[in-house]
Amino acid sequence: MSKKNLLKICNNSLYESKAEDILSLNVKDISSFADEIIIVTANSNRHASSVSDKLVDNLKKNNISILGVEGESDSGWILVDCGDVVVNIMKKDQRDLYDLEGLWGENSPLKNFS
Repeated sequence: MSKKNLLKICNNSLYESKAEDILSLNVKDISSFADEIIIVTANSNRHASSVSDKLVDNLKKNNISILGVEGESDSGWILVDCGDVVVNIMKKDQRDLYDLEGLWGENSPLKNFS
C-alpha cells in the first residue's frame, strides 16, 4: 500500500473518531524511523483508547501491518506505529508538555487536517 493511501486511512479513522487538532508532519528527510508523524488530541484517556482501537481496526481491515502499539490508556499518550507513518494520540496536557510539533515541526512541512 502506498504511503498516500496509508495516510488517508489513518486520517479518515482519526477524523471519524473525533480526534482533535489532527496534524501531520513530513519527517522523511530528518527521521530514520518514519516518513510521517501524525499528532492528534484526545479529550480523555477513554477517548484516546477508543481512537487507538478504531485506528488499529481500520488498519487491519485494510490489511496494513501494525509494527506496534505503545502506551496505556491511563498514560494520556498512545502511539500506533504503522512503519512509514507513526500516529501519536495524546491528551492535551501531554501534547503541550512533550511539544512534538516543536520538536519535529521546525524542519518539516506541516499539514493540519482539523
